[in-house]
Amino acid sequence: MKFPTTPIYPVLWQKDKVLLIDQTSLPNEYALVEITRYEDMAKAIKTMIVRGAPAIGVAAAYGMYLGAREIKTDQKTEFFKKLATVAEELRQTRPTAVNLFWAISRMLKTAYESVGTLEEIKQILLTTAQEIQAEDLETCEKIGQHGLEVLPSSPEKLTLLTHCNAGALATAGYGTALGVIRSAWTGGRLERVYADETRPRLQGAKLTAWECVQEGIPITVISDNMAAHCMKLGKIDAVVVGADRIAANGDTANKIGTYALAVVAKMHNVPFFVAAPLSTIDFELENGEQIPIEERHPSEIYQVGETQLCPDGVDYYNPAFDVTPASLINAIITEKGAIKPTELLTLKNPSGVN
Repeated sequence: MKFPTTPIYPVLWQKDKVLLIDQTSLPNEYALVEITRYEDMAKAIKTMIVRGAPAIGVAAAYGMYLGAREIKTDQKTEFFKKLATVAEELRQTRPTAVNLFWAISRMLKTAYESVGTLEEIKQILLTTAQEIQAEDLETCEKIGQHGLEVLPSSPEKLTLLTHCNAGALATAGYGTALGVIRSAWTGGRLERVYADETRPRLQGAKLTAWECVQEGIPITVISDNMAAHCMKLGKIDAVVVGADRIAANGDTANKIGTYALAVVAKMHNVPFFVAAPLSTIDFELENGEQIPIEERHPSEIYQVGETQLCPDGVDYYNPAFDVTPASLINAIITEKGAIKPTELLTLKNPSGVN
């Protein structure tokens, strides 16, 4: 299939179904997956066909609508009971990305508070999912602009390092960390992006690099263990990463390897920024120790394709995320602006679902 031109939308509602870019096929093949049932959406989230906290939230919102559409009853009590089951199955897919839970909670709240027939409530759920998607796109564009404001003022053109993929593929279509980088590029402030390959799933090498190539953004891919060397040589002016869940004190869970990157950035006096929407902040968690960390199958480590990398008889440990302490983060860039991690509570919305 022909590769798309920008913009890139990883989740798209079309007529009566959801189209997902199959991120497990990139960068070698651009393929779309059609989703018409919530069970298939849950599988797509779990198997990382769609990935990235905001994109997972958008996908889950559509999954809630698809589940509602499948419920065959004219009794509201029975409808809400079955919708709660749909919500629980979607919640079980990825434990760390808080946007998943945020979007599901918003969809449930909308259903419970809506008036009218069940068919009207289902239509409201579809409209709400579309609103979540549109809001995320607008939010990421704002994050990009606020990030541009907080980046170092010199040199005039910056070299930025990022980890994993926090771009269009991980959101509704613009990106958080890569959204900041996009804004720097279009604003004439970017010289080059360095992207960690991001073992073991290689999201940096496969997805971030693919996005940058689509838009003509200069990019250099490095292995994860090269970051400190590049900083020592003065090749990196700042680090910008995304987040899957942020605790109230600013501790941030992101793709495994982010913590090590923050440590070496601190050592070399390189500013370290986290870019994420407010929906990624979990105000119910006091600190990062309370963030659940997903562990994935060891095959991600011990083999590439059909090739086994390690000898038989060894053990494996494969956490998908780690937690970066707030003390290592210069600022968290949100749609409301860049803020110190210690001041996150000032952004809490009492009427929200966080």
